[in-house]
Amino acid sequence: MLRKALLLFAMTAGLALVIVAGVLNHRERARAAQLRQQTRVDLVPGNAPPIVDPASPDIDESLRGKPAPNFTLVSLDGKKVSLADFKGHPLVLNFWATYCDPCKVEMPWLQQFSQKYAAQGFDVVGVDYDAEVGKPTIAKATQQLGVTYPILLSDSKIEDAYLANNGLLPISFWVDKDGKVVNITAGLEGKTFNDAKNNLETQVKQTIAN
Repeated sequence: MLRKALLLFAMTAGLALVIVAGVLNHRERARAAQLRQQTRVDLVPGNAPPIVDPASPDIDESLRGKPAPNFTLVSLDGKKVSLADFKGHPLVLNFWATYCDPCKVEMPWLQQFSQKYAAQGFDVVGVDYDAEVGKPTIAKATQQLGVTYPILLSDSKIEDAYLANNGLLPISFWVDKDGKVVNITAGLEGKTFNDAKNNLETQVKQTIAN
């Protein structure tokens, strides 16, 4: 009887440790990503001119020029969405998180461009990196930003395929109509917000032109 009780206790303790480790891993990943982003971009409050670092040399370029890895993720409205659904369309795959302030600067611009260049087949697909915060929190953030393009919930497979050696947010993978990654950008590129927006639109045009 005592042996069974000890065995049950050991199994329960082991399960608890696994659960706690999983929770801590999620928290640490989010904290590390946020810290890396804070060291990359300094957004100045008020009316002071924002200073934004140029593109980082630390971006992993290994996917450039290669077919974009396929994926199937669940969207905020519960639908399964695959990269194959956008076949023949130039697009940007934009990774973001609810805690990422630069992401929230960039996303309304992407919304504008998704509408402005829709007639040319251009699509924007957002992938939320901190899906553990829950759909209501993510949906509230996108509504506040006025975003209507698809928002997908990240998983370990897409993170391994696209973010294995990239820890910066936002990060975008620009995919041409043939499904090839033609460019990878991270952060807000430019000395001011206007510069960053213009540079982002240039990426849209170049992706469509490929």
